[in-house]
Amino acid sequence: MITLRSITLAAVALLLSCAAALSQASQNWPNRPVTMLVPLPAGGIADLMARGCAQALSDEFGQPFVVENHPGASGNLAAAAVVKAPPDGSVLLFATQAQAAFNKMMFANLSYDPARDLVPIVLVLKSPVVFVGALDAPVTNFQAMLDYARANPGKLTSGQTGVGSMSHVAFEMLQQKTGIVLNGVPYKGGAPMVTDLLGGHLPMGSDLLSNFVHLAKDRKVRLLAVATARRFGDLPDVPTVQEEIRMPFEAAAWFTIMARTGTPADVVQKVNAAVNRYLVSAKAKQLIAGAAAEAGGGSPGEAAAFVKSEIERWAPVIKAAQISLN
Repeated sequence: MITLRSITLAAVALLLSCAAALSQASQNWPNRPVTMLVPLPAGGIADLMARGCAQALSDEFGQPFVVENHPGASGNLAAAAVVKAPPDGSVLLFATQAQAAFNKMMFANLSYDPARDLVPIVLVLKSPVVFVGALDAPVTNFQAMLDYARANPGKLTSGQTGVGSMSHVAFEMLQQKTGIVLNGVPYKGGAPMVTDLLGGHLPMGSDLLSNFVHLAKDRKVRLLAVATARRFGDLPDVPTVQEEIRMPFEAAAWFTIMARTGTPADVVQKVNAAVNRYLVSAKAKQLIAGAAAEAGGGSPGEAAAFVKSEIERWAPVIKAAQISLN
């Protein structure tokens, strides 16, 4: 005779069996190839770092970690694919600040909620924003730019690499903190903006330092100020924005490896530990230095706290600037 008690016992046994199977699977992870989705085209610093991390994970665990580039819709396609995947660590996301934080604030109908559906594993890299000037621009340093902008509201044009990009929100924060008004021009990527800067069609712009450090060393553009807490590495003559405006100002694109929420904690910890080891390796240090970037690292909890702090810092800027990608 089937009773309520027998049904309950069977259900409990099934749950325990599933939990045991999941625990065993996570202990054996990875027992098949793992996919790492990159929400950007191949060739940039995010792609290079993702491939470096993937190779390190492959070397450590003896399974292929395959990088797949899934650009489009500000990275939402890649993020949604990870959210739809099983929560077993078989599909990872090499996320930018867009998928991990910004898109939730810029899209009215996002198919996923990063805070609910994705778990940060490790902060990999921070790539600071720099404000640059063309060599023939009417301003030759950051303070002169501020003075000119105050005296000529809306007349100084500044390019950014796309609506909602880190270079765009940094541009908006600069205006909000200083009260200057610039004529912002969003470009579809960094390459066309660089072309206009070098061709004398754009007096200044903002983008990641990695895209301009070599041009500056070749004396093709002028670095006006970098958005870091301290002067950056081997660029001691380039002031920080916060030195010039005398108030806190930091802005950097960042990249973090994420998994679908519900991924076993020991899988998260395995990836975290392996990537931390990679970030202090000679290979990673060379790649990061060449990209004029800063290594991340730390625990999953620290990665989650960093993402939370970035959301809290940039949400008022995005709201005040009414940045929307709908």
